[in-house]
Amino acid sequence: MDRRTFLLTGAAASLAACGRNGWVETTPSIDSPGMREGHALRDHRSLPAPSGTLETDIAILGAGAAGLSCAWHLARAGHKDFVVLAGPEFGGNAAGGRYGDLGYPKGAHYLPLPSMESVHLRDMLADLGVIEADPFTARPVFDETVLVHAPDERLLINGQWQDGLVPTLGVSAAELAQQQRFFAYTDTLRTAFGDDGRKVFCIPLAQSSQDARWRALDKRSFKQWLLDEGYSAPSLHWYLNYACRDDFGAGYEAVSAWAGLHYFSSRGGHARNAEDGAVLTWPDGLHSMVSKLSASITQRVGAATWLRSGFAARVDEKSRRVEVLCVRVGSDNSLSTFVLRARRVVSAMPLFVARHVIPSMSAQGFDASRDLPPRAPWLVSNFLMDGMPREAQGVPLAWDNVVYHGPGLGYVVSTHQLIRLSPPQRSVFSAYQALDVRTPDETRRWLVAARAEDLREQAAIDLFPAYGRDLWRHAAALEVTVRGHAMATPDVGFLSRPGLNALREVDGPVLFAHADLSGMSLFEEASYWGVLAAQRASR
Repeated sequence: MDRRTFLLTGAAASLAACGRNGWVETTPSIDSPGMREGHALRDHRSLPAPSGTLETDIAILGAGAAGLSCAWHLARAGHKDFVVLAGPEFGGNAAGGRYGDLGYPKGAHYLPLPSMESVHLRDMLADLGVIEADPFTARPVFDETVLVHAPDERLLINGQWQDGLVPTLGVSAAELAQQQRFFAYTDTLRTAFGDDGRKVFCIPLAQSSQDARWRALDKRSFKQWLLDEGYSAPSLHWYLNYACRDDFGAGYEAVSAWAGLHYFSSRGGHARNAEDGAVLTWPDGLHSMVSKLSASITQRVGAATWLRSGFAARVDEKSRRVEVLCVRVGSDNSLSTFVLRARRVVSAMPLFVARHVIPSMSAQGFDASRDLPPRAPWLVSNFLMDGMPREAQGVPLAWDNVVYHGPGLGYVVSTHQLIRLSPPQRSVFSAYQALDVRTPDETRRWLVAARAEDLREQAAIDLFPAYGRDLWRHAAALEVTVRGHAMATPDVGFLSRPGLNALREVDGPVLFAHADLSGMSLFEEASYWGVLAAQRASR
C-alpha cells in the first residue's frame, strides 16, 4: 500500500495544505515498542553464549499488567524470591511517557469501576489506595482524584459538540427509540444467569456462564446479531462499531456478538462517591497503576532487584528446573544473553510471542494456526499542546473527545483531572487509532515502511477535523507510539478455541498469565490471570 491509499480520509490533503499555507507541522518522534528487540532476535541466526546464570524460585516473563499483578500478589503474600524480566517495554499496554511535568498514556488510559466478581482487582485497588473504604461492598469509596469528572465525554456531530458519545444531536425519534431499546436490553443482561448458575456476562471472563444457549452468540458477528434483532438505526450502528474498535481493535462486523454484548453487560461497578458509569483515570492513564504496583512490590521485597532488563528467547523445562535464555539488546543492536533458572516460570508475554519462545505450548494443546487470536495494530499519538486551540460550539473540552464518523477513536486530555481555576497553558492530547481498514498484516507492513510524515498525518486524522490548522499553532511536540500487535481481538468463535481453554488450566512448571487467555485486552483480565498464576506458582 502507498501512503495515500492507507490514509483514512481527505484530512491528509488538508494537513498538507496547512503546511503550504505557512503553518508548520510538528516533526514527530516515533516509538515502536518491541520492534527493535523482535527484529534483532529474528535477524540473528545464533545468539552469543550466556554470560551467567541467575537462580530464583519464580521467574515472571513480562512486566505488563499481568506480570506486575503476579509479582504484586507474590510480594504481598510474603514471597521475595522472584524475578520479573521486563521484556521490551515496561508496563506493556499500560505504558506511559512524559513531556516534562506532564504525564501521558502510551496505551490504555482508564479503568472502569470494578464489578463485584472482580475480587482480585478490588483487593488490589484497596491495597494501592485507589479504593479508600469498603472495597468488597456494592459501593466502595474511591479516591476522588482518580474518578473522572465532568464533562467526561463529548461527540463532534453536525459541526458542534454534544454531551456523551451516543449520537443524539439531529438524530430522529425512531433512531433514538432503537438506541433506548438496545440499552434497555443490555441493562437486563447485567443480571442474567445461565442454567449453570453463573452470570451470563462476567468480568473476569473465565467466570461467565457456560450455558450453550448464550455461548451460541459467539457463532456470529455483533453486526449480524444487531441486524437479526431488527436494529437498523445508523447512529446506533456507528456507536456500537466505535465501541468494538475502541475496546477490541476491530469493527463490529469482525467481533463476536457474545463479546459485543459482554462489553455493555459485564461490569456494572458502582461507587459511593460517583455516578454509575464513572471510570478511573490518571494523567498518564494506566501507567499510574503500573507505577503503584512497582512501588508496592519494591517496598515489600526490600529492593528493586526483582526487576531485570531483557526478554525471553527460549524456555526449556528441565528435570528439576526451568531454564530461560534471556536476551538484552544494546543501543547498537548488539546482543548479550544470560540464563534465568527457576522452579516455576510464569509466561506473562502475549501468546503470539510466547509461541516462539515456549516449545512446550504445543504439548499443552495449543496450536497457533488454530488458537492464536488475531491482533489489532494501533497508533497512540501524544500531542504536547502549548495553549489550547479554538473550540467549536457546544460542550466544552472534555476528558474523552470523539468525532462522529471519524476514522480514529478520538482523543483524551491528560490534564482533565487536574482541578484548576482556568484552563491550563500546557496539556497533552492523546489520540487513539485502531488501524482496522486493512488486514492486520497489511497494516503492519505499512507501519514498518511508513515515514515520520506519514505517521504524523495519520496521528492528526481526528484532531484536524476538530481544530483545523489551529492544531499546528499549538502542537509543540508529537510522539507517535506504533503498536503493530497491540491487542487480541475477540473475533467470531473466540470462545471455542481449545488451545486457549487448555492454557487457562495449565498448572505445571510453566504457567500462563496474559489477557490473551481471555481474548480481550483489558486490565481486569490481565490482572486476574496474573494473580491466579501467582497463587499457582507459590504452591
